[in-house]
Amino acid sequence: MAAIYSLFIINKSGGLIYYKDYGSAGRMDTNDSLRLASLWHSMHAISQQLSPTTGCNGIDLLRANTFDLHCFQSLTGTKFFVICELSAPYMELLLKVIYELYTDYVLKNPFYEMEMPIRCELFDLNLSQAVQKDRVAVLAR
Repeated sequence: MAAIYSLFIINKSGGLIYYKDYGSAGRMDTNDSLRLASLWHSMHAISQQLSPTTGCNGIDLLRANTFDLHCFQSLTGTKFFVICELSAPYMELLLKVIYELYTDYVLKNPFYEMEMPIRCELFDLNLSQAVQKDRVAVLAR
């Protein structure tokens, strides 16, 4: 029913700073989520260097048999990626909305230290509202 299974935010050095699970089947434990974030950071960096096209920014979409992985990298190197249903629409737009929420509620928080795990209630609240709106939009189609 839900289009989004998981959301990850990775800092520029490859550390997992935020993880949220939205799927009901098979929640990952902490070690698995850390491993996946580290693996994605490495694959993203390697793809930038091995790409035959100039100016490649890394992998934006990874399509598997049972899920899609959409990624958005900010100018500061922070990566936002969503694991979602196959061919879920508007994930790039949702990632940009999540980035805007990150800049508004995390980076402007005077108590947040850069590159550290995100612990911000307003970010969590607005993020869940944005994901819920996306789910409603998907179900309305």
